[in-house]
Amino acid sequence: MEPMVKWIGGATAALVLLLGGTTLASGLVTGDNSQDAPALEEAIPAEETVQADEIAQKQGIATTAEPTVQQVAQDTDDTFVIKRILPISGPIKYGEWHWDDEGVPDGPLVMTVDLDARVLSVFRGGYEIGASAVLLGTDEHPTPLGTFPIRYKMRHNVSEKYNNAPMPYSMFLTTDGVAIHGSQVENGYASHGCIGTPDDFAAKVFAIAKKGDKVIITRGKRIGMGDSII
Repeated sequence: MEPMVKWIGGATAALVLLLGGTTLASGLVTGDNSQDAPALEEAIPAEETVQADEIAQKQGIATTAEPTVQQVAQDTDDTFVIKRILPISGPIKYGEWHWDDEGVPDGPLVMTVDLDARVLSVFRGGYEIGASAVLLGTDEHPTPLGTFPIRYKMRHNVSEKYNNAPMPYSMFLTTDGVAIHGSQVENGYASHGCIGTPDDFAAKVFAIAKKGDKVIITRGKRIGMGDSII
């Protein structure tokens, strides 16, 4: 797969394959360059304006200079525009993950997960810094679609609902317990709706993710360089 196009939830080689996710979801802030219309009594018909200029020229009076067009700067927020995709060669296999945040500036974190691609990507300020194959839910216990903030985190967590199964580095997205957490990511396994990543990858995400960071979960949506994640 070409590195310039990717699944919204997947990494560069997201053919196995946001989030972030990536709902993966991005904003454009523009200045207001509208001008108030003149009051009716201040308006001058075009022909009267021409006549006034002609009279002024005959009397040697300087006419009004051409109006200057004032450029209004527009502030564009490109925080969530994709600026880099990790150069991953080939599809991401179960248990495989990638991480490279060297030289990436500070910025808000957003994760994308794509259910078809089965990959989670981590973006910081629009730069993809991490990607991993993931375990997802089943038809009976599906992983939900949508954009979710991280509600809270638990470093050492076990599932009381499922026989105290270990769920290290849990980052909870919903009130009913759906979370991103460390897991044994192998072909043939599934979760009860959670997003399981390899433990080492989960530890890296856990270390930098904060409450309120967005996780965008989609199905089959793809984005590329220059596109907005949210």
